[in-house]
Amino acid sequence: MATLKRICVYCGSSSGRKPEYVAAARELGACLVREGLELVYGGASIGLMGAVADAVLAAGGRVIGVIPRGLAEHVGHERLSECHVVDSMHERKTMMYELADGFIALPGGMGTLEEVFEILTWAQLGYHGKPCGALNACGYYDRLMGFLDHCVAERFVAAEHRQMFLVAATAEQLLAQFRAYAPVRCSKWL
Repeated sequence: MATLKRICVYCGSSSGRKPEYVAAARELGACLVREGLELVYGGASIGLMGAVADAVLAAGGRVIGVIPRGLAEHVGHERLSECHVVDSMHERKTMMYELADGFIALPGGMGTLEEVFEILTWAQLGYHGKPCGALNACGYYDRLMGFLDHCVAERFVAAEHRQMFLVAATAEQLLAQFRAYAPVRCSKWL
């Protein structure tokens, strides 16, 4: 069973096409506060990033942002509980990993996918046992989940490792899976 204090959320710096994506970000933020969890995220004030941070702040929660210096000047959130301005994306990702007890992907683009897959890879290699999942707003991640199932069928990903990527339609469901999560221990090599 995972002990959770802080959840890192990866998500788009855009709001996406559907208003339900913003609604999911806001609901996740409110849910984190209801469950006594702090938010760790990329420090921006725009898109889904801003929506989740603003929701946590509006509900009286704590938000820790980690943002590279170059981005902070343009899109940095100015009302965070704590903000770390770092020199590089690598430093940002490392600090977010160190601060968090679990990782959630909201809808997002290449950066979101890169961040969540790096964390999943580290778990696959046994570097950590923290839960990782996707809040599948409007089925946003359905095709990705199908592709991961294809990776298992083609013997590039172990079925046990595929199960590490938790998926739920609501924040409450996903956090319940996080609380029950037990790290997967199996060989990376098939």
